[in-house]
Amino acid sequence: MTLSVSIPAMEPLEPPFRLPESWYRNTTRRLQQELSDRGLDGMILGDQWNIIYFTGLFHSSTERPFWVFVPAEGEPTIFYPGLDRDLVDGWWIEDGEWYFDYPHHGPYGRVVYEPGPAADLWEWMLGGLASRGYGRASLGIEREVGPTLAKRMAHSLPEASFQAVGEVCERMRCVKTPEEVDLIRKAVALEDHMLAYARALILEHGTDLTDFDVRLETERYTTNLLMDWLEVDGGPHVGVGIRLTPFCRAGRATGFPHPNQFPYHRIQRGDAVQIATFTHIGGYVGEGYRALHIQPINDRQKRVWEVHTEMTRLQARLCRSGARCNEVAGDVLALARDAGMEDYVYHRPSHSIGMEGHQAPYISLGDETLLEKGMIFSNEPGLYNPREGWGYNHSNTVLVGEDEGEILNRTPLTQEWCWITI
Repeated sequence: MTLSVSIPAMEPLEPPFRLPESWYRNTTRRLQQELSDRGLDGMILGDQWNIIYFTGLFHSSTERPFWVFVPAEGEPTIFYPGLDRDLVDGWWIEDGEWYFDYPHHGPYGRVVYEPGPAADLWEWMLGGLASRGYGRASLGIEREVGPTLAKRMAHSLPEASFQAVGEVCERMRCVKTPEEVDLIRKAVALEDHMLAYARALILEHGTDLTDFDVRLETERYTTNLLMDWLEVDGGPHVGVGIRLTPFCRAGRATGFPHPNQFPYHRIQRGDAVQIATFTHIGGYVGEGYRALHIQPINDRQKRVWEVHTEMTRLQARLCRSGARCNEVAGDVLALARDAGMEDYVYHRPSHSIGMEGHQAPYISLGDETLLEKGMIFSNEPGLYNPREGWGYNHSNTVLVGEDEGEILNRTPLTQEWCWITI
């Protein structure tokens, strides 16, 4: 099905659509300074998002091990599976070694045809560090390892020491630079347009649509729109970190925070409808949800929608530098409690947003992290009624500010926009 709707044209997004190589080089240097300050000679990165964050090498994460070693001084080294060798060869890090595939057998650095027992790729990678002069080094790793892997590491580099310092990477990724925020603003601008398009589909085509139709048509339309601006040519490192993922669910499924049922419901009058949009540009994502309700809407539904909307606005106001995550969460959740809506509360108000979507810290009762300028959060203290088959969950993308949070989204949070008649 291909549909058309009448909405104002969106102003084209302007490049860049990814961070430049210079940004990644500078971010790697920032990590190197952190490592030096801790007396470490380098750090082994194996987490996909850390590798992308520090190198800009977008790649798929599978069971195949992929590591980047960042020395405290000098250039990084990549240890990677052979299927990525053309991507690595075309990027800025020059030093690297590859293995054929996982589980690997045989020589390294070439395609292998002879079968045999599996090689220990950790031993291979650590041996590569030893050959580069790090056999007696103090090395950072992302997280604590279990006893079996610890023995293998000690066997491969018996004179080296390892220290879990993943929090260094996590904190750097949590506090966004202006360049990162700029990409998120672009993602959110496209999400606003996606929300407007999806809403217009429902208004103009009404009960002829399923929620699945809304999702599919919104994805088709906005993908074509972005590709006109981006001009991808099929070559590597162009159009990386791009993903447009609209969702729509209507009726009963809106009563569940994370429904496990496939959304395929013909839209009806009286339905709650949630439109959720996630747009990644250059790896960076925002959130844009709106909780709609198709008239008629009864008095209790109106009141729950209004309380949820006020919780959303309050959280944004409280996202200021120096505020404590759990105190913000407590104030936001108290609105629902004081309105007598405890039965509708199912989750914390918010999570930080990174390349992977959910990222620490969390606007949650157990997180005592102090907010800092440059952090980015979702804005989604939803209220749900699964027994009666309706629920509401807006979300914005909020940038922590000095005195209050800045809502990056421009889609209205009003009854006029969200309570619609078809």
